[in-house]
Amino acid sequence: MQERVKVVVDAMGGDNAPAEIVKGAVEAVNERKDIKVFLTGRKPVVDAQLQNYTYDKDQIEVVDAQEVIETAEPPVVAIRKKKNSSIVVGLNMVKKKEADAFVSSGSTGAVLVGGQLIVGRIKGIERPPLAPLIPTKNGVALLVDCGANVDARPSHLVQFAKMGSIYMENVVGVKNPKVGIVNIGAEEEKGNALVKGTYPLLKECKDINFVGSIEARDIPSGACDVVVCEAFVGNVILKLYEGVGATLISKVKEGMMGSLRSKIGALLVKPALKATLKSFDASQYGGAPLLGLNGLVVKSHGSSKSVEIKNSIIQCVQFTRQGISEKIRENIILSAEDDSTEN
Repeated sequence: MQERVKVVVDAMGGDNAPAEIVKGAVEAVNERKDIKVFLTGRKPVVDAQLQNYTYDKDQIEVVDAQEVIETAEPPVVAIRKKKNSSIVVGLNMVKKKEADAFVSSGSTGAVLVGGQLIVGRIKGIERPPLAPLIPTKNGVALLVDCGANVDARPSHLVQFAKMGSIYMENVVGVKNPKVGIVNIGAEEEKGNALVKGTYPLLKECKDINFVGSIEARDIPSGACDVVVCEAFVGNVILKLYEGVGATLISKVKEGMMGSLRSKIGALLVKPALKATLKSFDASQYGGAPLLGLNGLVVKSHGSSKSVEIKNSIIQCVQFTRQGISEKIRENIILSAEDDSTEN
């Protein structure tokens, strides 16, 4: 059997910890035999949750971490002071190569800061972005960045595009993924200073398939595979996406139950409708990897239920097997060599 991918999961992070986190970990190992999960957190609490489930005991191990970083705490201070927190302990395991990946639904700020301070950036990476998969008509697209770098520069967005292309090609399996930059129009001369400064750089970039500007309304139709933007825009897109998706699903279900006729119709279309609605459920695609680090760090929603935790763990397998961090490192080194040659 192939060597198991080792994934550390923060059992104490998020609105539904530890119950939903532990449940997701159990669901992951029961579905895949090629995963070993380490749950970091208060051992008596995590052990009590595990007693509710049947699973291969060799696939889950609890690592005691008595402290918890709360959402309201200043991230830098929390990471430095709470050395025995579930987040810091987990990130240190990735740093020491005791694990391949880290997943957390806890404090976004702490995960972002800890990822960079503890796991560390790949040499040459200016800013690691958060990159979630979002559903589209054609499958999924990668939104990069959705929350890590609000004040980005053109050079940052170029790296986002390169890293996003590597991820989509190797993890999702999209050959020669189309890259678009979020703009207020399709014309090259439109946009704010950041977009205008980034567009020509992306246009000249030889190792990505840049298709130009993309308006937000074109994202759901699958106009491109890698959606590039700075974190403020990306976070607005992501939150609106999730809100509209949840509202539409709710309204469709409400409409189907409105009368006897609609209930009969609902029974007839239920299988197809269920599959369609499921494809637009963001939890099906796991968390958002923080690209450009020396190891894999995945941030899942603070409100994550077990299904998103399970999928976040499983997505770590393909990322690790494909050596995404190594591929990003090679790309950045080659790009730097090309730049020095041209200069």
